[in-house]
Amino acid sequence: MTENAENKTAKVHYTGTLADGTVFDSSRERDPFEFIVGVGQVIKGFDDAVVDMAVGDTKTVTVPSDEAYGPHFTERVIEVDHGQFAEGVIPEVGMQLQSDGGEAQQPMVVTVTEVTEDKVILDANHPLAGQDLTFEIELLELV
Repeated sequence: MTENAENKTAKVHYTGTLADGTVFDSSRERDPFEFIVGVGQVIKGFDDAVVDMAVGDTKTVTVPSDEAYGPHFTERVIEVDHGQFAEGVIPEVGMQLQSDGGEAQQPMVVTVTEVTEDKVILDANHPLAGQDLTFEIELLELV
């Protein structure tokens, strides 16, 4: 009989892949990943997959983008001038920067997605937003 894992600490190994098979993250080469099941510490689809697993089980689950990092919002992609960067900051594609968010807004992390002579394109979406994610999960321990 499978024990319900809700509110218990799970230790898992996982490998996360995109639809094209690209691995975006894996715990296999490091310590197992540890989290409390069902309290929102991980994306919903990952959490839901572990709830009914037993120690020793391995499961492959595809998490739709709305249960992962949500949709990709075009309004979170902005164009700025080079002059908007602090002195000495030379933006490069892939660089992550913290934006002050403007008046009364929380700071946010943005990723540089394009750099031209005239402008820099910044994306405030999570890098995995809009993508369905597949995880191979192995439950190692549940306490």
